[in-house]
Amino acid sequence: MNEYEFELTFKLPQGDDPDQYFAALEKSCSDAIVGTGQTGYMAFDFTRESSSAYDAIVSAVADIKKVIPKASLTEATPDFVGLTDVADLLGFSRQYMRKLMVKSGTEFPSPIHEGKSSLWHLSNILIWLKENNKYEIEDTLIDIANINKKFNLVKELNQVNDDIQDNIRELIAS
Repeated sequence: MNEYEFELTFKLPQGDDPDQYFAALEKSCSDAIVGTGQTGYMAFDFTRESSSAYDAIVSAVADIKKVIPKASLTEATPDFVGLTDVADLLGFSRQYMRKLMVKSGTEFPSPIHEGKSSLWHLSNILIWLKENNKYEIEDTLIDIANINKKFNLVKELNQVNDDIQDNIRELIAS
């Protein structure tokens, strides 16, 4: 069994008061810190033991959905990161992460958004660092970041009309 640390954010059904769920969530998600921030959302900071990252996330989502069946997952983290996030996570400086990115050129993982604040999938950077720069990175961190990426991608893909998915796949394939 491994220990996985991750956060799940859910949108509550319209008009639901999160306070009504805390007692039941305390029982079903005893390995999570449950919080509210933005109105209509709840976040769950888990430290869950499981045989795999996938099983940890699936069981956590199932536990939440037992209590709040109509809640919808909005994000699984860690996944979307900037260079500063990666640097903080690994104990590097932001400048060092930027140096690694610039020095590696097109070998560095492509961002999912490039701009003033570029974003990457954390798992892509962690795998690249481990394979190309021989950094010691915990497998459980790579696993949970990779599974979170998949959950977030599937969540977004559900918003794409089935009729155009195949056409888009053909256009963007490399």
